[in-house]
Amino acid sequence: MTQHLQRRLTPRHITFMALGMAIGAGLFLGSANAINLAGPSVLFAYLFGGAMIFIIMRALGEMAVHDPVAGSFSTYAHRYLGPFAGYLTGWNYWILMVGVGMAESTAVGIYMRQWFPELPQWIWVFGSVAMIGGLNLMAVKVYGEMEFWFTLIKVVTVVLMILGGAGMIWLGWGNGGQPVGLANLWSHGGWFPHGFTGMVLALPVVVFAFGGIETIGMAAGEAAQPERTIPRAVNSVLWRILIFYVGALFVIMAIYPWDQLGTQGSPFVTTFGKLGIPQAAGLINFVVITAALSGFNSTTFSGSRMLYSLSTKAQAPAFLGQVSEHGVPVRAVLVTLACLVFGVVLNYLLPERIFAMMMSILAFNTVWTWMMVLIAHYSFRRRHGATAFPLRAWPLTSVVCLLFLAFVLFMLGYSADTRVALYVGAGWVVLLSLAYRLLGIGARMRALEPRAI
Repeated sequence: MTQHLQRRLTPRHITFMALGMAIGAGLFLGSANAINLAGPSVLFAYLFGGAMIFIIMRALGEMAVHDPVAGSFSTYAHRYLGPFAGYLTGWNYWILMVGVGMAESTAVGIYMRQWFPELPQWIWVFGSVAMIGGLNLMAVKVYGEMEFWFTLIKVVTVVLMILGGAGMIWLGWGNGGQPVGLANLWSHGGWFPHGFTGMVLALPVVVFAFGGIETIGMAAGEAAQPERTIPRAVNSVLWRILIFYVGALFVIMAIYPWDQLGTQGSPFVTTFGKLGIPQAAGLINFVVITAALSGFNSTTFSGSRMLYSLSTKAQAPAFLGQVSEHGVPVRAVLVTLACLVFGVVLNYLLPERIFAMMMSILAFNTVWTWMMVLIAHYSFRRRHGATAFPLRAWPLTSVVCLLFLAFVLFMLGYSADTRVALYVGAGWVVLLSLAYRLLGIGARMRALEPRAI
């Protein structure tokens, strides 16, 4: 056994890992929530939200290029804000990955039941856990390749939908040769049918659509030539996601009145059906299953790497830090999978509620992670100054983004539907804090200080 991860992830792997996490089932089956809140102005919400996420990614990218380590933002919080901050950030992110993994595996079960309604949902959830677990126990390059192909399927589908929709808008494809035009974007209440307030209310929904893009940081410890790989991935992923989200929603809302979206199922299904593809529903169901497997794959990877990193800093049991000859933290993967099996049990007991329940309580963990990236980066820049891949206009950009994330937290508490995220998140932080003190984790970390952490 060795104690080191291996740098085998290429720029292609890392770029598609981040794309895979951010382009998920929400785009294919919805964004309906954000559209209902904002109407066509949701496009501006995605542009603004994307700009904020790009600031976070540049801050994370600057630290990752300077010091590409496993554990990413948890390790940076440890170094620049103190051991307790790193401990809280690492365990918060791990529980986030487990929760999102449960939700994504549940999504697989929900969509498979459309094809096999006679089989119980939990069987497909268990099958997805076994499949993704097997992939993550192989060499990291195998994981990277599978994530590349999972994501490529989603990307091709979105691009084809955008091109087909553009053909409807300007060439009249599927509409008897009569171009649809762009009038639907402003003919049903204007660009801001619910006023500026509607767009503002949609911002938290939009921001969480980008959740998972921080996987780039988690992969830095296994990236080949991180000084080239990380900047390329950070700079390219965000604009690609914006093209896919903004481009797809622009086309969809130009073809169909925004206030009618969702009444006939997925807009992707409707669009492909109108283009003369009768198997559209089955095609999109396959793509959404792939999207869920992709997200599940990435959460298992990120969760296991975070456990590995926590163990190297005495913030988790030491046995989780052992790595196989192929560079895989096998025990950390197996522990993460064991917790994900709990999702199988929940799908057996509460098959109708598990997906919404998990997604509603994880928003706090996502915002915590992003805020800690920015705060750790602030301390990093004060210590090191501008480095090889600097965040531009610092510290103004960091301050603006932190204020935006504070607004998102306020909106979580403002909405009765998401308020539970703050309660559960606060309870989890209290529980972690008690464990830190009662288990003497701080003392164990101090004993490790002579070693590089």
